[in-house]
Amino acid sequence: MDLFEVFRKRQSVRAYLPKPVEESKLQAILESVRSAPSAGNFQPYEIYVIRKPEQIQSLTNATFSQNFIAQAPVALVFCTSSSRCQYDAKDYYALQDTVIATTFAMLAIKALGLETCWVAAFAPENVAKVLGLPAGHVPVAIMPVAYGAETPERTTRRELNEFVHEL
Repeated sequence: MDLFEVFRKRQSVRAYLPKPVEESKLQAILESVRSAPSAGNFQPYEIYVIRKPEQIQSLTNATFSQNFIAQAPVALVFCTSSSRCQYDAKDYYALQDTVIATTFAMLAIKALGLETCWVAAFAPENVAKVLGLPAGHVPVAIMPVAYGAETPERTTRRELNEFVHEL
């Protein structure tokens, strides 16, 4: 699947098959993050790979019970690690770079024939506590990784002229 096809076909999927994700695909997803741009090349993010069903269920409980997460055999938790930044406004750059890294992973997931849903509706301190994350690793996004069990209806998107401004 070429990149533009990935863009067109990517959508949030919230139902997953009980099929394991191949280790080679998971490694390819994680490897894709290494290509993400990073301000100052500080790469101020950490990724936690969650595979144990009981941990995924605890994670689900910490996300306002978005129960579809628990269906996935793997969940990735993307965290900022602003201590890696050497610029002022460390949190700002760490957040930007973590979001870019998460986006690269999301697109790789789709390109590999897997599905996900970007989950950001949670209290970061609750997710950090449930997973026992070290201080300074602030959760930003959770991506369940799985084979899809649904093809949701496409959501509408704004027309370009609604948000693109020529100056």
